[in-house]
Parts: sequence; structure tokens; C-alpha cells
Amino acid sequence: MNPLPSAVFLDRDGTIIKDAHYLSRPEQVELLEGAAEAIGRINAVLVPAVVITNQSGIGRGYFSIADYEATERRLNELLAERGAHIDAAYYCPHIPEDECRCRKPDTLLFERASKALGIDLSNALFIGDRYRDIEAAERLGATGVLVPISTTPRDEIARAMESARVADSLSVALDWYLCTN
Repeated sequence: MNPLPSAVFLDRDGTIIKDAHYLSRPEQVELLEGAAEAIGRINAVLVPAVVITNQSGIGRGYFSIADYEATERRLNELLAERGAHIDAAYYCPHIPEDECRCRKPDTLLFERASKALGIDLSNALFIGDRYRDIEAAERLGATGVLVPISTTPRDEIARAMESARVADSLSVALDWYLCTN
């Protein structure tokens, strides 16, 4: 049996909540089926649950940092109603054309979380619905699991099958790594 991961890094849109394409209002936040329960499982084994999310809508001027923060508060409220919580959340506000190190698949936000929370990145688990969500795991020597949704490009699924794992749901991905028996 594998040891528990040092942390579980989760993408937000398409992994925890429905991807509303530039989600900017709290009322748009809708948990995906089973997401709160899955995060509750992470919490139960005392492993940090950390959200790392690209939010280019900020850089594009579609919504503000305050709008992003309001949606995060709503996400946290919905999780708390179901007995779950996120330990930390980090976001990149830049557009893909910006030269930054915080936009996934770059690793700066993961490194910041590691420093702030004392996480061994090489033993962390990265889960998301796009290949860029798990590519950072490869760069850091960690484990990645793709949980595709209907908008995940087929070539990204194929690529993940070559270098990582692909799961049908967040719950299945966690089954592989959070077994405590």
C-alpha cells in the first residue's frame, strides 16, 4: 500500500465545481457531484487539500480579484455545509500570453504552497480535468491524476494515459491514494 500523499492539489473549475467559463459570481458556484464528499475524505486523513487554479478572466478584465474572492467564499460555504474544507487556495490571474511562473503548468504556486504548508512536493498528489493541472506534478516528481470532463480535449486524455493516471471521478482518484486499510 502506498503512503498517504503529503497534500492533494486540486484544480477548481471542472474538478471541484462546474466549469462556468470565466465564473465570476458567487451564485454561479455549483459543486460537482461527490466533490464535497471527496474533499471531506482528504480532510479526514489530515492531508492538506489545496486548490491551485488559473483565473485568466482577471487578466482579461472579465472579472476582478474581488469577484474571484467572492466565488471562493461561496465555494468554502458550500463545502462547509457538507463538512469539508479547503486548507489553502492559490490562483494565477494572468492570461496565457503573459510570461509568469504561476500559471499552470508552471510550478510557482505549488512551490509557494509547499513553503507555506510544509508540503513535500515529490510526495503530493495533483488532480485536475486538464493536462496542465497534472503536468506540474511531472515537473516536480509527484503523482498526477486526470479526471476528464466533457470539455477535456481527447489528446490531453491520451497524453495523461501515457504519463499519469486517468480516473472517472475525483472519488475514484482518491480511492487509489487515500486507502488507509
